[in-house]
Amino acid sequence: MPWIDVARVSVALNVAMLFALTWIWARNYLAIRSKHAAGLAVFGALLLAQNAISVYIYSFHPVLSGWFATDMPPLAWRAGVVVHALQTLALAFLLWVTWD
Repeated sequence: MPWIDVARVSVALNVAMLFALTWIWARNYLAIRSKHAAGLAVFGALLLAQNAISVYIYSFHPVLSGWFATDMPPLAWRAGVVVHALQTLALAFLLWVTWD
């Protein structure tokens, strides 16, 4: 599987998990009005925006998606995919802890 496909899958999973986490944290804020819940909801929303922008750039942007697919050096891809994959694992663990 090419590196860009691994990155696309990773950031798409991140978007789905962050949508669920942000929804839970926002619901908690509305129920208990704590500053901690508000902070988590804002954090989730900003990280959701970052990953949604990554999905757009990797998959739909007319110039950058082609550049990432063909011209990005493999070493840079490996480094980027490690960052995306670690974020996916961290979010999966956080979602499991939050949902439990």
